[in-house]
Amino acid sequence: MLDLSPAALIDLSTAEWTAIWLSLKIATVATFASLPLGILTAYALARWQFPGKMLLNGLIHLPLILPPVVTGFMLLLLLGRKGLLGASLAEIGIVFSFRWTGAAVACAVMGFPLMVRAMRLSFESIDRRLELASETLGASRLWTFSMITLPLATPGVIVGAILAFAKALGEFGATITFVSNIPGETQTISAAIYSYTQTPGGDENAMRLTLVAVFIALSALVASEVVQWRAEKRLGNVE
Repeated sequence: MLDLSPAALIDLSTAEWTAIWLSLKIATVATFASLPLGILTAYALARWQFPGKMLLNGLIHLPLILPPVVTGFMLLLLLGRKGLLGASLAEIGIVFSFRWTGAAVACAVMGFPLMVRAMRLSFESIDRRLELASETLGASRLWTFSMITLPLATPGVIVGAILAFAKALGEFGATITFVSNIPGETQTISAAIYSYTQTPGGDENAMRLTLVAVFIALSALVASEVVQWRAEKRLGNVE
């Protein structure tokens, strides 16, 4: 019988704590590293008209449609030690495959569509007349974006970042294909749970990590709702 008492849940092993902290580190790095590009991409899709826009939108959302293992294999072909770009990067000491940094790249790729989608909807909901009025008064587009557009889109930016973080926290298929399942280096919560399910007598460890993952993900989502509500209240969109 599984022991799910509070004492058992707190008494995690060193390997389990390592998987938890590694997952948080990878998810955080993946989110913040992709945030600037996510904002730029979402704004471009929401405001600009250019050839290939529909193709770019499709490519961005492709990881949501493809099996995660396929995405991980494509990353391996591209950024692996013998990949199209990975070979050149390895010569200057930059290696992603089988490293935690590679896991962050995989998580960033998988979470990027969710980030961009939320941000794009936020940019599209902004009244264009506010931006046009600013430009009419002589403000540059960069100033208008920094002082008007981006602050108004803050709730969507926050939601997009949180969704990407939550996706990165639970990513498994792409990461295990690209960086394998190396304890202490690339073994995240999801990979550790998988390992425990394949080990006789590992059900209790898997259940403990599952509950930890649920708690972290739920906390992140609740935090995003609170931050979004405060941002909208500050902007005067809610009472």
